[in-house]
Amino acid sequence: MSTFSEETRDQRLEGSSHPADKAEEVFERDWLAVFYKVALSISRELDLAKLLWLIMDEVRSALRADRCTVFLLDEERRELWSLAAHGEREIRFPADRGIAGYVLRTGRMLNIPDAYQDPHFYPEIDQKTGYRTRSILTAPLRNRVGEVIGVFQVLNKEGGPFTRVDELLLDAISGLAATQIENAQLYAEQKRFLEGTIEALANTIDARDPLTAGHSKRVALLCVDMAQRLELSEAERETLRIAALLHDFGKIGVRDDILLSKSDRLEPEELIVMRDHPARTRKILEPIRFPKRLRDVPIVASLHHERLDGSGYPDGLKGEEIPFLARILAVADVFDAMTSRRTYREPMHILQVLQQIEAGKGTLYDPRCVEALAGISALRFLEIHTNGQPDFLIPEDHRAALGAVSIGEFARGIGRQGENGVGRLFEHYYRVALQGELADE
Repeated sequence: MSTFSEETRDQRLEGSSHPADKAEEVFERDWLAVFYKVALSISRELDLAKLLWLIMDEVRSALRADRCTVFLLDEERRELWSLAAHGEREIRFPADRGIAGYVLRTGRMLNIPDAYQDPHFYPEIDQKTGYRTRSILTAPLRNRVGEVIGVFQVLNKEGGPFTRVDELLLDAISGLAATQIENAQLYAEQKRFLEGTIEALANTIDARDPLTAGHSKRVALLCVDMAQRLELSEAERETLRIAALLHDFGKIGVRDDILLSKSDRLEPEELIVMRDHPARTRKILEPIRFPKRLRDVPIVASLHHERLDGSGYPDGLKGEEIPFLARILAVADVFDAMTSRRTYREPMHILQVLQQIEAGKGTLYDPRCVEALAGISALRFLEIHTNGQPDFLIPEDHRAALGAVSIGEFARGIGRQGENGVGRLFEHYYRVALQGELADE
């Protein structure tokens, strides 16, 4: 199994010119090169999926194997599942089955020269996939406290069984991979906690005013769509989405008699209180320790009422003084506010809303953001506007038609002609959506 004897490599190679010894020296040098390359990649690649594929490709090449798979333990279901696998999508099986299950349970590396002769082998996966496993090398993946969280498995070495050098390489790389997997799991837990906290904060405002419930979520979805069209970076998209979810959080400090007023005109002192909510949003959000990539969330969330000509609030910023993400949020916010029902008015028709926003392009709203809004498909608008209600169903053929025309094209008259035009489809489903709003009153 092993290419190493009890004597050290230096003792064996000293004064020796045997071809096998020289070949082993070259191979070990290559082994170090592979390990260095993997370690360097780990320091540079933050995406776990990309990193694991890179590691598996390097290991497969270095060990002259056919396939690699990284299995993780799903503790709730007590199953091993493939986080990454050459040649297959997802593999799942009971955590106590097979070579992988044995290594998970014992924490010991296994080097099996003939899989079908080993009592631990689980042939059902081969039967399902049509693959034929011959040799297997499997190493445990341990977290920082030594718990086995999964296994790294390599299959079918060219020319024979895996060697002792193969074992050492896989053992070393498995340690690196396990560290990154654990880091990714911790990051995912932190992200889920942050998402849950943000959702709870957004729901707090919805609970104050059921009529406007869903506004922040709809604005966030609009912003995500617009951000994709504007080709923003992933960090910018995430900052914008979270800022949109939290942009009205300052309203938590607004009295019910003002927030829920049925009058379309507030008294001057009431208007001052209402207009203070963006600044209050910033004041509430700034002490929160957002991750570095999201540090602009408080400022973006608090500037959604600023306008290009300086007529907005709370700071009266103009043009480029307003962060671009806040300009996107401003357009999405005013669009959803006008197309949704309020205590003092019915929702405005989308055509009127788009016309008003278009009229403010360049003076109130950033032209790029207006165009990004207008580029949202009619289908996507309906999905967002109805908050993804399960009873709001659109047949597939209608979905295809509505997905092919934007709300901006609809506003310009494209597709509105003819009895069976997409415009008539849109008008029909739009009316259904509005009736749903009224029924929820």
